[in-house]
Amino acid sequence: MTNRQARIFAVASTAIAALVFLVLTLDSHRQFPELTQSKNITPAVIHGKDVWHKYNCINCHTLFGEGAYYAPDLTKITQHRSEPYLQAYMRDPSRFYDEQTHRRLMPKQDLSDEEITDLIAFLDWVSNVDNQGWPPRPILVTGSFVPGADTVTAAERDIDPDKPPPGVTPVTEADDIRARGQKVFRMASPACNACHSTAPGADMAGPTMAGIVSRATQTLQSGDYQGAATDVEGYIRESIVDPSAHLVEGAMYSANGTSFMPTTYNDSLTDEEIDQLVAYLTTFK
Repeated sequence: MTNRQARIFAVASTAIAALVFLVLTLDSHRQFPELTQSKNITPAVIHGKDVWHKYNCINCHTLFGEGAYYAPDLTKITQHRSEPYLQAYMRDPSRFYDEQTHRRLMPKQDLSDEEITDLIAFLDWVSNVDNQGWPPRPILVTGSFVPGADTVTAAERDIDPDKPPPGVTPVTEADDIRARGQKVFRMASPACNACHSTAPGADMAGPTMAGIVSRATQTLQSGDYQGAATDVEGYIRESIVDPSAHLVEGAMYSANGTSFMPTTYNDSLTDEEIDQLVAYLTTFK
């Protein structure tokens, strides 16, 4: 290749690369309004962003992978926690987590009610941005130090209702249903294990599922039960589809007569999936 040919090649390559970059940039800007749902940026969302910066939330938390990794990623937090929960949590985090027990160090910021409401509005807008899978892995708000929370046990890895290990088949149809329920427990949206552990004594945003059958039985027999269930299975199902039907007295899982449990499972899960989830939860005696 002569010097003249090399110069022509370099100039042409640079021009083509610049043209491709320009086209991709214009296409990105064309998609930004839809991807970011800019039409949903209200004054409350804008004020919530200001609150986020005012209290330096990014010093501990991350959004879209940007920020500190000292505390949980909050990119999708409103898909894992209900608004009543977030309202109560921001007012007084110490009522949810104990520093010695849970190693949680969230300070009480003394936010006003308006600041809390608008900050949640901002986080909800963030959670609905189409970030195209970034961060590249789901980051749950529970800590891996909690047994039975985010870790997957060897037994759980072995359970695949649609493809059992070689030579292994479910003993009964009931076993198969429970195995599918375990999958729902981890794969529902939001995932049940984002708030609930299966280890005894490991309460998180919600109570541990260990011993749920015994607690349900005691609740039904207590005389204080306010829901419509008549048996343990019905009580667990009611807790999933209508969590405010009965509130546990004194527990920090509700506020102002409303449970912090999401109310979307009746729509996001089929009746069959709820049956499977209930069957799985009834194994925790």
